[in-house]
Amino acid sequence: MNYRIYPPDDLPEAEVTLPLSKSESNRALIINALSVGDATMPQMAQCTDTEAVMAALDSDSMEISVGNAGTAMRFLTAYFASVAGRCVVVDGDARMRRRPIGPLVDALKACGARIEYLGDDGFPPLRIHGCRLTGGDVVMEASVSSQYVSALMMIAPYMSEGLRLTLSGEMTSVPYIDMTLQMMQSAGASASRDGNVVTVDTVPYSRKITAVGGDWSAASYWYEIQALTAGFITLRGIEKDSMQGDRAAALIFENLGVITDFESEKDGAVELMASPECCPRLNIDMSDTPDLAQTVVVTCALMGIPFYVSGLSTLKIKETDRLEALGSELRKIGVEALVSSDSIAWDGRRMPIMEMPEFDTYGDHRMAMAFAPVSVYVPGIVIRNAEVVEKSYPHYWEHLAAAGFTISDADIPVEGDAE
Repeated sequence: MNYRIYPPDDLPEAEVTLPLSKSESNRALIINALSVGDATMPQMAQCTDTEAVMAALDSDSMEISVGNAGTAMRFLTAYFASVAGRCVVVDGDARMRRRPIGPLVDALKACGARIEYLGDDGFPPLRIHGCRLTGGDVVMEASVSSQYVSALMMIAPYMSEGLRLTLSGEMTSVPYIDMTLQMMQSAGASASRDGNVVTVDTVPYSRKITAVGGDWSAASYWYEIQALTAGFITLRGIEKDSMQGDRAAALIFENLGVITDFESEKDGAVELMASPECCPRLNIDMSDTPDLAQTVVVTCALMGIPFYVSGLSTLKIKETDRLEALGSELRKIGVEALVSSDSIAWDGRRMPIMEMPEFDTYGDHRMAMAFAPVSVYVPGIVIRNAEVVEKSYPHYWEHLAAAGFTISDADIPVEGDAE
């Protein structure tokens, strides 16, 4: 479906209950599947990524499909490799078959896993013969995806020799690794990180994860709207001391004119307030928070703030090549950004817009949600394949409409979409 979007007639006003974190949910599902004992299962994120993990864990089939859920592919590859006696084929959609899994498979094989490639080496689909893993000393490249690291860590309590994992290269998305550690520890595992070395002892989980927090990544789109409109926005579900690295959105958006009032958090809500203070140029390394990059870049482009955003090499293996996709779609609003292998930059010069922008989403939920607020400056834009938000924030369009935006079906051809 394609949506045409118009901004509110007045300043947007919204009290939004944010979705639960899919990052926490997916980790909780794997940890709880491995842990012993009974406990009330927490409410999980209602999104396609988490549903893919839940369906796989509940399935007795030998054929597991994760669609385009990258986290599910990585976490489930490690999980099934550690389940002795279980043989499965794990596959995904066409894009998933182009997303690398080799570094994780190599590390799992070093731990004793039995995994075969059924297509191109280094990519899904995989045939996995589950067995008791040995573990021991393993080296893994850490600059590609922190999800490889988290996947290996979560099964390590059941390795006969534990795990001493040395992360080579520049570590990316470190907060996600630390989130995994915190959740493992809360479930009774003995795990720690000292610089680039993660150590996990052979101490099985003794309890289950019983709570999942609200999603700071989802909150970032409301920070974008607040930066562009100076409206009245209250967010429910997020916490200042969240284990999610994307809580950094509060600090990043202080540079873009948004102040977070955490004093109201005691009432279960956080208020976003406008500030006249705004940086003239944003230079930022987002290697710890790559999921915020699209939101921050589009916000700067709309506000006319030149930017240099680095640390983004992992964006090239997401649902799409997010750096190239960003560059392509920004041109539709007159922004000619310079894209490299790990950065995106803009000098502030803008070209005239020659036609009403119709934004492609490339099968990527974050492209849809980051570009929807462009309607504040260019009323009537179109978001193609808008249903992609179901991957992480299924109620995004409903929440946007409740804030005063007008959203209607756009009767346009879909042949131009990339995925």
